[in-house]
Parts: sequence; C-alpha cells; structure tokens
Amino acid sequence: MASYVALLRAVNVGGTGKLSMVDLKAMCEDAGFIHVQTYIASGNVVFKSAVPAKKVKAELEARLFAYAGKWVGVVVRTAAEMAAVLAANPFPKQAPNQAVVIFSEEVPPKDALAHAAGVKDEEMRLGAREIYVFYPSGQGTSKLRIPAAKNGTARNMNTVAKLAEMAAGL
Repeated sequence: MASYVALLRAVNVGGTGKLSMVDLKAMCEDAGFIHVQTYIASGNVVFKSAVPAKKVKAELEARLFAYAGKWVGVVVRTAAEMAAVLAANPFPKQAPNQAVVIFSEEVPPKDALAHAAGVKDEEMRLGAREIYVFYPSGQGTSKLRIPAAKNGTARNMNTVAKLAEMAAGL
C-alpha cells in the first residue's frame, strides 16, 4: 500500500469553492483510502491506498465533481515524491512562508519561466513536475503570472514540509 498526498486546486481560497475537511476526509474514506488525515482547510489530504496514483486522482476528482457540481483539480504525489520535492527546494535559506511550490501533473516546459509575466523581484526554478517560486516581497502583492502553472496548485514550504512529514508517518 502506498502513502499519498493529494492537493486540491482552488478549494477554500478566495471564495472559489467551499469544502469542509470533514467532508474531504469522508470522501477519501468512502473511496477506500485508509489512515486519512487532512491538513489545514485548503485541500490537503494524506492517506494510504492500494491503487495507483492515477486512479487515486480520478477517484477523488469524480467524487469532488459529484459534491461540488464542478471540476476540482487534484494533484497526487507519493510520500517519496513529496519528500523529494521538499529536498529539492532551491530556496532553503529563505523564509519557508515566502517560498512556494506550484504542483502540476505535467513536467513544466523547459522555457516555462521565460514566459512568466509581471516579474518583479521573484525568483523561479523548475522542478520535476513543479515550479518553485520565492516571493521576497510577499505573494499577496505579487503580479507574477506563469502560464505553464495555470492549472497547478501552490503550497508554501511550511505546508510542503508538514505534508511530507505526515505522509512519511503513515
């Protein structure tokens, strides 16, 4: 059985879709996932499952569609993949709440960062299926737009570290 981290896109942020973590946990348990734990109210859940990651993603997206009546994107990583994302952080000396990982299902194009718009003082690096961004002036005032990341979901390094720890402990 594999340990997974599922990251939901656009849940409980900016009024784009309310989902209680109690309901998310119940959805996961109804799908047959075990040792289900949620983390903060922004669509983070860790669990164990015997099915492959693609099936986990499809199952969660189907249940979320039934619940919300609209598509909610889900990105899934194994515990080992989440640990690797944390270890690959290109900004380890920066404040973890100012460094984020934008998770995607696809490998970002090699020229993804060249197409970024609104760059002020942000620093960006490509990962395996992630884009890392450091926001020295804070994310809230940034005008940064990365077209290759439009379908991704971002988590700061504090959250990434906690989810990696939770998944490793399952």
